Amino acid sequence: MSKTTIATKPIDGQKPGTSGLRQQTAVFMQPGYLENFVQSLFDAIDPAGKTLTLGGDGRYFNTEAIGTILRMAAANGVARVVVGQGGILSTPAASAVIRTRKTDGGIILSASHNPGGKDGDFGIKYNIPAGGPAPEAITSAIHERTTTISEYHILEEAAPDIAALGEATLGDMVVEVIDPVEIYADLMQSLFDFGAIRDLFASGFTMRFDAMHAVTGPYAKKILEGLLGAPEGTVMNATPLPDFGGGHPDPNPTYAKPLFDLMMSQDAPDFGAASDGDGDRNMIVGRGAYVTPSDSLAVLAANAHLAPGYADGLKGVARSMPTSRAADRVALKLGIGAHETPTGWKFFGTLLDAGLATICGEESAGTGSNHVREKDGLWAVLLWLNILAVRKQPVAEILAEHWAEFGRDYYSRHDYEGVDKPAAEALMADLRAALPELPGRKLAGLTVREADDFAYTDPVDGSRAAQQGIRIFFEEDARAVFRLSGTGTVGATLRLYVERFEPDPARHDLDAQKALAEVISAAGTLADIAGRTGRAGPDVIT
Repeated sequence: MSKTTIATKPIDGQKPGTSGLRQQTAVFMQPGYLENFVQSLFDAIDPAGKTLTLGGDGRYFNTEAIGTILRMAAANGVARVVVGQGGILSTPAASAVIRTRKTDGGIILSASHNPGGKDGDFGIKYNIPAGGPAPEAITSAIHERTTTISEYHILEEAAPDIAALGEATLGDMVVEVIDPVEIYADLMQSLFDFGAIRDLFASGFTMRFDAMHAVTGPYAKKILEGLLGAPEGTVMNATPLPDFGGGHPDPNPTYAKPLFDLMMSQDAPDFGAASDGDGDRNMIVGRGAYVTPSDSLAVLAANAHLAPGYADGLKGVARSMPTSRAADRVALKLGIGAHETPTGWKFFGTLLDAGLATICGEESAGTGSNHVREKDGLWAVLLWLNILAVRKQPVAEILAEHWAEFGRDYYSRHDYEGVDKPAAEALMADLRAALPELPGRKLAGLTVREADDFAYTDPVDGSRAAQQGIRIFFEEDARAVFRLSGTGTVGATLRLYVERFEPDPARHDLDAQKALAEVISAAGTLADIAGRTGRAGPDVIT
């Protein structure tokens, strides 16, 4: 083994966000950029003698990054690395491998739903031994180390080929290449009634799953078309590509438009779904019926007991603060806890570990449960299929019955992407300063009841997170939330979340944007979004 120590200097901007470090691919490909961050990560977790899981979503630079990380892991004393074949592991599958194989955490290479390719984005994050994203204490330690780093360690010899299953050595380290689908598929079979879902497909039930040329393709082919007997062709865009086929791998009506349009057509199959770049997000669509992520979380919570893995009921439901309050109404009726956390899956980890929640969800199309410690796109699709197999009703009918029982929370998210960062930050700062003066103010026919800057104290470990989003509550049972997203790599993304509760079933078939028109107008006026961003409207509406 020939270990080399390379002198280096700190590189600005290597602070992990809610899902690790994300930058444009070209930034990661700069000499020393990846190496600095990986060495800082290793310095923070002391990996000597440990076993790590490693994999990514297959986007551009994934293979080269895997090779570099393996060489650095060996130089830093890692005993074994369990890596997905070809360097591929979906984010939920990586969490499953960490938990099933009891590794000492893992490194996941992904920028989730961000575009890929040489001109796209890349990302890296560390997951702890419980399988979830690193908490603030670890990400802060990594960031602190990036500001003082002076050298990194790497082996001179090349990393072994990871195209074939089996074991190889790199210096004193064992590199074990595993089937990226096997452990995950076994876990899914332990949670869902595969026999009932097979019978559903055998009865003539039709479905399209858009893998968006991303990592979920092989998983969906194996599970849906293989284990569950769905017809060949059920999975669309099944081959993972480094640039996701030139598409934007974000499962929503804008970027999964071909599937969405199909589901709204006369030729629509019974059920449609999509997943994102690294497999942790999902879109659910019935024939003529789009299910918002917030509604999906609520419906899954209300019906989870129909699946074997959740037959004993739920311990609680957790949602990110910007997610609609629909799931809270389900938790209240079930008599279980309802938890509101900041955005970022890591905030669900302590609740899941402590048994305070079983199902969690974010409005950004992420849902999951205590089976792993990440959101899980294909899991959500399989739970929907299990529910459909038992209830034998179309998606639209299930939605209508849910709203009739719980009321409908009309909900939408407006994204203003690539906004001038100083302008976006000034907008948020001015809103924050105006909070004390807002109660009682009338805007677009609505009256502000209260307004705050959301802060969260973890009920398990007592950690606190402040300034997590500005909330405006209206007397008319409506809400607007303003946040700056941490997932973009260019400029700033301003996100406006609007919702309004409607208890009357006779008003449950309105167009969401029309039902929310007053809330949208009030929020736009309050923040002067058009004037501050220079945008006439949002880039994406979901």
